[in-house]
Amino acid sequence: MKQIEVVAAIIRKDNRIFATQRGYGEWKDWWEFPGGKMEPGETAEEALKREIREELSTEISVDELLCTVEYDYPQFHLTMHCYLCSLLTVALHLNEHEAARWLSGEELDSVRWLPADLQILPQIKTHAIAS
Repeated sequence: MKQIEVVAAIIRKDNRIFATQRGYGEWKDWWEFPGGKMEPGETAEEALKREIREELSTEISVDELLCTVEYDYPQFHLTMHCYLCSLLTVALHLNEHEAARWLSGEELDSVRWLPADLQILPQIKTHAIAS
């Protein structure tokens, strides 16, 4: 089975988490955490900062690793390194996604998450959002 390794940003601000809606492909309209594939020679942190610049035209600080998710999609096995992040700049611009929302802990279950991203929600509710 094909193996894909990606990084995902769990961006926190004011006790909310930033979520993006895919605007393309097989999983169009499903929600995910922004991020993407690591390039050869990149560290996870470098890849995440690059992906967020490309997808959202903003800068982030990569604060800490929250978890790594292993998930089998029908066509490939995904390894997703999920990092808690903070914004370094205020503006966000959706370059690849069709929508985005800041979700509180109670709102995290209100969108249709990609299956791998859904696996992260328990850790986010426990560790990433202050009560």
